[in-house]
Amino acid sequence: MCHGNHRRSLSPNRHLNRPSRNDNALVVDTLRVRLAETEARLARARAREAELTRRLEEMKRFVSVMEILESYLKQRFREQQEYVAHIFSSLPTK
Repeated sequence: MCHGNHRRSLSPNRHLNRPSRNDNALVVDTLRVRLAETEARLARARAREAELTRRLEEMKRFVSVMEILESYLKQRFREQQEYVAHIFSSLPTK
């Protein structure tokens, strides 16, 4: 008999510890909202990454063109130096 009374006294405590259906639905809704927010942030981050990758590739092409120009201009400068040196070396000395 004492054992039966003990069970009855635990029953309300177990009911208080168990989340209700409304609590579970609220938790599920909250998790769905958080998941949607996380997915939206992830989509924005991926779009930003794609934009940065595009800009990086554009900058790499620009640097490559600038390196080609630099090489060309250095070569032309050397040719001009040689030409001027040749002209001065062929002038008669006084």
